[in-house]
Amino acid sequence: MISEHMETLGLKNVGKVFHNLSYEEMIKHELDNGEVQQMKTGATAVDTGIFTGRSPKDKFFVDQAESNKYISWGDINQPVSKDIFDELSIVAKEQLSGIDLYVTDVFCGSSAASKRSVRFVTEIAWQAHFVKNMFIRPTEEELENFEPDFTVYNACKTSNPKWKEHGLNSEVFVMFNVEENVGIIGGTYYGGELKKGIFSMMNYWLPLENKLSMHCSANVGEDGDTALFFGLSGTGKTTLSTDPNRALIGDDEHGWDDDGVFNFEGGCYAKVIDLDEKSEPEIYGAIKTNALLENVVTYGEGEVNYESSEKTENTRVSYPIEHIENHVPSLQAGHPKNIIFLTADAFGVLPPVSKLTKEQAMYYFLSGYTAKVAGTERGITEPVAAFSACFGEAFLPLHPTVYAKLLGEKIDKHGVNVYLVNTGWTGGVYGVGKRMSIKNTRACITAILDGSIQESEFDTTMTFRLHVPKTLNGVDTKVLNPRNAWEDKAAFDKTRDKLADMFVANFKKYQQENSEFDYSSAGPYHD
Repeated sequence: MISEHMETLGLKNVGKVFHNLSYEEMIKHELDNGEVQQMKTGATAVDTGIFTGRSPKDKFFVDQAESNKYISWGDINQPVSKDIFDELSIVAKEQLSGIDLYVTDVFCGSSAASKRSVRFVTEIAWQAHFVKNMFIRPTEEELENFEPDFTVYNACKTSNPKWKEHGLNSEVFVMFNVEENVGIIGGTYYGGELKKGIFSMMNYWLPLENKLSMHCSANVGEDGDTALFFGLSGTGKTTLSTDPNRALIGDDEHGWDDDGVFNFEGGCYAKVIDLDEKSEPEIYGAIKTNALLENVVTYGEGEVNYESSEKTENTRVSYPIEHIENHVPSLQAGHPKNIIFLTADAFGVLPPVSKLTKEQAMYYFLSGYTAKVAGTERGITEPVAAFSACFGEAFLPLHPTVYAKLLGEKIDKHGVNVYLVNTGWTGGVYGVGKRMSIKNTRACITAILDGSIQESEFDTTMTFRLHVPKTLNGVDTKVLNPRNAWEDKAAFDKTRDKLADMFVANFKKYQQENSEFDYSSAGPYHD
């Protein structure tokens, strides 16, 4: 119990403090509190209220002299004054005073040289459960001398009634004070704010120590060959890295220092919309006791309808990484041999697999491209390009070129192979073509990881100038060069040029930076 320390955290008249509960104790609390449902598998399921995703427009960093020289201010990293932060900090702490609290101490980062100690304070048991799932769980011995490097106050049951007066975007607030090592959350119950808030802080701390922080999954083969999978939501990052033939290091957040790759987290946070036991047996099997489902549709006696998006498309499950049988216990591995950039190209233009030069790797890393499908009021759908620098711009406090420079240095130093893999559409745009088969995608990944792709003869595509294999074991030859998969070649050329223009327009912001990062010549151009 740490009740006696609550006063030092600015909390008064605290009731019971449930400090570092076991899973068994925590699940009993969330069931007794009526916060969750128990599923047949033993997992618990929670609804996160009106917020089923993060609130990026409500995320702010305190604008202070020491950190503002590093933070890349703009729409993603919005500044807030220390006065407003301090005022809302009082609001949050008043909410957390006079009640029972759950306090959970965890590590972020499995590398001893890079990890941070984080304390989460919340009044909701399932949020403590989420934190315990997602971060690294200290040993009893480590907990005895635990001192937090950063503290998060989650006062989700309160909000900011003065948000207009403060010039903010809504009554929700997710704020970080870098100098004081404190975060506050109000107005949203969504668990992902806890996870991604600390990820944002790691993305601030580590590059300043010349360590690369990455939004990627990672696994390692029997021969010790590490692979990284970068990709935005919906590209297959979690699915493709969770491989029964390779040990999982982690599915979402990693660092890369002089010793190799290390997971930030102690758990996984997988999307479960349309989850199928046959195609994703490891994730399906991980949904058991201690796993926590979010916003799924349930029925009967603890059954889950994974196909339903009635509440949200962003249905999720968090679980300890130990639920994946073939994982790396240390959550660390050596320097990568292969890096894979995943994209779900709904324009049907990009090849299923391309080998990138160093310059192309920098270009596509900074572009961070995928495509989403948007519906119109008439039910007609068309692809919409999405560019997110470094495949995770929403979580990057520093300028994207800081991370790109570190990646480039490490690719050179360790001789890493880099590939672009399209898990999206082939033979036409969304609605005309078809989704790349999981069979073809897995065959591409296998060829990369076993090195057989290196034995292929390569073609260079027009406009995008991507290097694609002419043949590849297990992959339909017709789809390897995307133009060949389209019946209407003129339509392909038009769509290809349209997408190329989008890439060029997006990349112009980097051409204004130091010429060291002008990799525009590695991108598409019209012949």
